[in-house]
Amino acid sequence: MLTRDALRIALQIALVCLAAYLGGFYFTHMFHGATAAIGGLWALISGMVVLQATRRDTLASAWPQVLGTFIGAVISAVYLSLLPFNPFGMAAVIGVVMLLCHVLSIPDQARLASSTVAMIMVLSTLHPGFNPALNAALRFMEACIGTTLVLVAVLLWPRPD
Repeated sequence: MLTRDALRIALQIALVCLAAYLGGFYFTHMFHGATAAIGGLWALISGMVVLQATRRDTLASAWPQVLGTFIGAVISAVYLSLLPFNPFGMAAVIGVVMLLCHVLSIPDQARLASSTVAMIMVLSTLHPGFNPALNAALRFMEACIGTTLVLVAVLLWPRPD
């Protein structure tokens, strides 16, 4: 049975997804139009990862999310600046990112950091001339856009604590 609360939450999520996608798309389009749709998708996914069942949990998940994405983006940019994409290299970088997240006591964010690595590295194969630093910076900023829009949504339209 659909409740009023379920409808409210579904509407909130739908609006956050729309805003995150559009924000990521248009931001990325300014710098690298060929990956604008991926930018929108990455902002949407990042927002959905941050969005939790309660306002308190959403607020608590935002900073580790951004930190995990930052770690994945930086390590990917360094790797791709030195070496071309290779599936074994990607696996090695994911392993390093996982370990680093555990050392930094954010093991729950290791999955998103690893997903960031995969996204950046696979995009480098689709767009071989794409500057690795710009690729990583865009993916990080898209994650920040999604995260920020979720935080704004839960602060303006709070869910249960």
